[in-house]
Amino acid sequence: MADTSSTTIQTILSCRCPRCGRGKLFNGVLAVHDKCQACELDLTKGDTGDAGAVPIIIVLGAIIGGLAVWTEFHFSPPWWVHAMIWPTVTVPAAVLLMRLSKSVMIAVQYRHRATEMGL
Repeated sequence: MADTSSTTIQTILSCRCPRCGRGKLFNGVLAVHDKCQACELDLTKGDTGDAGAVPIIIVLGAIIGGLAVWTEFHFSPPWWVHAMIWPTVTVPAAVLLMRLSKSVMIAVQYRHRATEMGL
């Protein structure tokens, strides 16, 4: 059982197909492939919705906002420093977390709601 869990975690972290673990899950930055290139699993039935986006927005917003306030009070940089730092930190972090969130949602749906994915 531990082997299956570690394989699932590796599959999620590498953003691979939840069935075979070989095919890429994403077509571009956040768009999910229609089918796995390796095992032909239909990925269109895996609905991730907004379930992963809401917690990411809230948590990441709180962290970045807290860091921005801390930076302002400790260093008092000019406004343009904030304008340069925070978007370059926030956008990649949000994309990375969204990819992981979508990967988790698809893997969980594949594992626990197989009938909804047409399996």
